[in-house]
Amino acid sequence: MKDKRVVFMGTPEFSIPVLEMLIEKTNVVLVVTQKDAYVGRKHELKMSPIKEIALKNNIEVFTPTKIREDYDRILEVKPDIIITCAYGQIIPKILLDTPKYKAINVHASLLPKLRGGSPLHKCLIDGYQKTGITIMYMAEGMDDGDIIKQKSIKIEDSDNVGTIHDKLSIMGRDLLLETLPSIFNNTNDRIKQNENEVTFAYNIKHEDEKLDFNKTAREVFNQIRGMYPFPISYMTLNDEIIKVCESKIGEKTNGEVGTISSIYKDGIGIKCSDKEIIITKIKPSGKKEMLVKDYLNGKKNVNLIGVKVC
Repeated sequence: MKDKRVVFMGTPEFSIPVLEMLIEKTNVVLVVTQKDAYVGRKHELKMSPIKEIALKNNIEVFTPTKIREDYDRILEVKPDIIITCAYGQIIPKILLDTPKYKAINVHASLLPKLRGGSPLHKCLIDGYQKTGITIMYMAEGMDDGDIIKQKSIKIEDSDNVGTIHDKLSIMGRDLLLETLPSIFNNTNDRIKQNENEVTFAYNIKHEDEKLDFNKTAREVFNQIRGMYPFPISYMTLNDEIIKVCESKIGEKTNGEVGTISSIYKDGIGIKCSDKEIIITKIKPSGKKEMLVKDYLNGKKNVNLIGVKVC
């Protein structure tokens, strides 16, 4: 496959294993990624993780503001195939149609489930039992192209968005490597998506991070692990914003919804619509992550039972 000219389009850390594999196995002639952005409290200008890998390997980087308006450089390098993985912009039709082997995408869900930009989060938040990787042809719509190959994994209660990210990042690399020969020799499958089974995973908004204890304990548990370690869900306790990192589902059903119903050695029980969610790890405002048992050690003389949490 070293004779195949590849344009790779991706941005976050999730895409790194895919790009590194393509650099080793094919001829990556151009990497397309998002522009450098200001990040963090210090507002530092940083390049994308994919740009760092490309420059390290002496590969040209192209960072158009709007790919739909600025794509000539991609056509100029005459790619045999365009491969995308979490790029972050809709690709124009001319780029989908021009390469000999068209444009394919590595998507982090079992399409047609969870089309969109946040499938890693939503598979957990929405309580899916499994997720996986789809290798697909790109189309003009959002993740609605023909499926080439899929592979699934079971979602465990111990999973969070960080563990799912790492598992699917490697799976995406391996499944793409396994699939590319069939794409290049035109023996691959091409399966239409069932539009009756479509669900969506739209980008996470700030308001999605706030916990709602009017939901069931299972739903709150899923939201917490579906937001950790990024961006991390939060609640407000005594006017302090506290980010919630880890939890477990309790059994007690007493107490008023949205109030602290129990204090344990290792956690704070908060009444949901059905029973308790027990918060076990938090990040108080301006502090590092800590176990709730350590947080409680500093609150020994404070009675938290019955305190409203929102």
